[in-house]
Amino acid sequence: MLRSLITFIAQNKKQKGQGMVEYGLIIALVAVVAIAGLMLIGPKLQTMFQNISGNL
Repeated sequence: MLRSLITFIAQNKKQKGQGMVEYGLIIALVAVVAIAGLMLIGPKLQTMFQNISGNL
C-alpha cells in the first residue's frame, strides 16, 4: 500500500514537472516571436512616430 502511494506521488511529480517545462518552452517561443516581430516592425514605427511629431 505504501509502495503504491509512493509510486503514484513520484509519477505525479514527473507529470507536473513535464508540464512546467512545456509551459516554459511555449513562453520562450512567444517571447522570441514577439522580439523578432518588434525588430522587423521597429524601424517602420520609429519613422511613423517621427513623421507624426514632425507634423505636430
